[in-house]
Amino acid sequence: MTLSVTTTEPVDDRPLGAALRRGWMRRCPHCGTGRIMKGYLKVADACPDCGEDFHHHRADDGPAYLTILVVGKVIMALYLAVFLAFRPEPWVMIALCWGVALAMALFLLPRFKGALVALQWSRRMHGFGGDM
Repeated sequence: MTLSVTTTEPVDDRPLGAALRRGWMRRCPHCGTGRIMKGYLKVADACPDCGEDFHHHRADDGPAYLTILVVGKVIMALYLAVFLAFRPEPWVMIALCWGVALAMALFLLPRFKGALVALQWSRRMHGFGGDM
């Protein structure tokens, strides 16, 4: 006797991992080729390649909070490690940590913004639902 079981689990047509990777690279979470940003932090109204709308995203302050969290943790660990290992002058510590913090913040901020918009797209939040 064979028992046949049919499952009706929904298929995820917007996988979270792929969307986050594409958003991190500042690419369209839908097609992966178009640019999601039209400036340093300005999200494009739509993807230039596939036409996916982004104008209704709600990234707001999330990317800034994530950037501050990550940069703050890394810089404090770096500050402590350098100070304990080398005991440099205060001006050296300030220049090193401020320089690294600025570079990290400028690198991470647009990537976190792209990833947050991609997260919203993947989970169909804030108007990204639509008919697909």
